[in-house]
Amino acid sequence: MNRLRAALPLFLLLLAGIVLFASGSLDQLTPHQLVRHQHELHAQIAAHPWLSRLAYIGLLTLTVSTGIPGTIVVTLAGGFAFGVIDGTVSSSIGLTLGSLVLYLASRYAFGAGKRRPPPLIARLHQGFERHPVSYTLFLRFLPVVPFGGVTVALAWLRCPLWLFLGASWLGGTITLFFESSVGAGIGDVLGRGASNSFSTAMLMHREILLPLGALALLALLPLLIERFTRRRRSIPKAD
Repeated sequence: MNRLRAALPLFLLLLAGIVLFASGSLDQLTPHQLVRHQHELHAQIAAHPWLSRLAYIGLLTLTVSTGIPGTIVVTLAGGFAFGVIDGTVSSSIGLTLGSLVLYLASRYAFGAGKRRPPPLIARLHQGFERHPVSYTLFLRFLPVVPFGGVTVALAWLRCPLWLFLGASWLGGTITLFFESSVGAGIGDVLGRGASNSFSTAMLMHREILLPLGALALLALLPLLIERFTRRRRSIPKAD
């Protein structure tokens, strides 16, 4: 009974994520829908600037805390609606709050950490124990790893709260900056009349292509670091 009670908050978050994903609500934030309703969207933001930002932060907090795939759709919409700076700041707040909620629920569900972890998290444990700070930052800077999955893993690894919050904010904000730039780039291209509707051809514009390239480099960075460190280890030391 105690185990079920401890797992209840995490279960409710996952259930809320499934309901949110299955409802199709996030489909309204796809680029096609944003382009179709851009005038109404910007009119609402101009009329209610603070309420709009609070609503967006709340939506992103809910999305991140449930761990569902679709966070990038929300952050792209934030960049489209609020621009690069405002979009990044609002997204950073929502992502940090959502991560905190999921982390606390997961840590409460896992108890004192004495239960046998899944194989993936067990493999992470050895590296985390030796270098907790660098290992946590490394995981948070991996845009190819699901953000919610890393949050649950760090909770099971008993990552200190201060380290979790700092790494989540820093690593998440860097990725969010480029994602918001892509969303804002779509809005800029449409605002200049370079295109009347969203299409793959829009991705070739500089405002969108450059942040997409930066995201690709972030995804490749861990592989480059691993290759570099492997090469250094293979170099024989001089006597």
